[in-house]
Amino acid sequence: MPMQALGYVGFGSATLDDWRQFGTGLVGLQAVERSPSLLAFRMDDRKQRIVIDGAMPDGERFFGWEVADADALDELAAHLERAQVDVVAEPQTLADNRRVRSLISFHDPAGNRLEAFYGAGIDETPFRPGRSISGFRTGPLGLGHAVLTVKDINAVMPFYVDVLGFALSDYIQKPFRAYFFHINARHHSLALIETGKNGMHHLMVELFSLDDVGQSYDVALREPDRVNVSLGRHTNDLMTSFYARTPSSFMMECGWGGREIDPQTWRPCEMHDGPSLWGHERVWLPPADREVAREMRMRAAAAGLRAPVQVMDGNYKLMSGTCPWWDGVKGKG
Repeated sequence: MPMQALGYVGFGSATLDDWRQFGTGLVGLQAVERSPSLLAFRMDDRKQRIVIDGAMPDGERFFGWEVADADALDELAAHLERAQVDVVAEPQTLADNRRVRSLISFHDPAGNRLEAFYGAGIDETPFRPGRSISGFRTGPLGLGHAVLTVKDINAVMPFYVDVLGFALSDYIQKPFRAYFFHINARHHSLALIETGKNGMHHLMVELFSLDDVGQSYDVALREPDRVNVSLGRHTNDLMTSFYARTPSSFMMECGWGGREIDPQTWRPCEMHDGPSLWGHERVWLPPADREVAREMRMRAAAAGLRAPVQVMDGNYKLMSGTCPWWDGVKGKG
C-alpha cells in the first residue's frame, strides 16, 4: 500500500490560546509557536504533528498521509490522475510550512483536503510534553487516527478503498453506521461515521500509560462540558479512552492499549456488540441512539464479553494467579 500512516493534521481556528491550553494542559502535547497566527504541536521527535492555523476559516482541515519516498509520491500522483482525481503539486513553500520534503494535495468525495507527503522533518531537540506524561505511541503507526462524519458512507468509502488502498478493518450498523480502515498495524487510521453531514468527528492520540489517560480524564472533568464521551473501552481496537471536546468543537480521543493487527492476514467483519465493551457514554448521540448504545453494552456485560488488555513491555507487571477458578478462566482465553 502506498499510504503508510497518518503523518499530520491541521485545523483552522481563531482560538489559538484555547488550543494551546487544551493541547498542553489536557492532552500533554508540546506547543511550538510558528507565528502569531500559527500554532503547532509536537508528539514525538517530529517537528510537528498537529497544526492550528488562525488564517484558515474555522471548520477547514487537512490530513497529511505519509508515503515512503519521492518515487512513491510520484506513483501516487500518477495513480490519482488516472483515477481522474485532481492533483496539485504543492510549492516548496508549503512543504516547508508542513515541515516535509515534498507534498501533493487532493480532495476526497466529502470535500476533505488530503495531502500526501514524504520526508517528515525531525527535530534536533527532544520532545517535551506540555504536562507530565510518558509520551505518545506514534512511529510506524502514525500520529493516531482520524474519524470523519459523512452524509453517505457508500459515496465516500470507494475512494479510500479502491483509489487510495485503505483496507477495511470492521464495521458497525448500530447504534450508528461506522466503517474502520487500516493502512498499517494500527487497527484503524481512518473511520467514517454516517451522520447525514460531512465534518470532523474526532482525532485519536494514543498514550503509553493508562495513568496518562486517567489523569487527562481528571483534567477534563474539571471543565464544564469538556467530556463528550466518558471513559470506556472499544470492542474493535480495544482502546481504553475518553473523548474531550476541543476548542474547535470536534472531539479528541485520548486512548491507551490499542490493538495491533497483521494487515496481511486480517479479515474484516461486522461488529454486532456495539462500539464499546463498557463505558463511553456518548453525549453527542440523540437520546434514542444513546439508549440503544446502553442496551448493547448491557447485553455485552450479560454475555460476559471481554478481551485481553493490550500491553507493551515496560507498562505492565505480571501478577500471579489467585485460585483454580481463575486458572481455568485463563485457560479458556
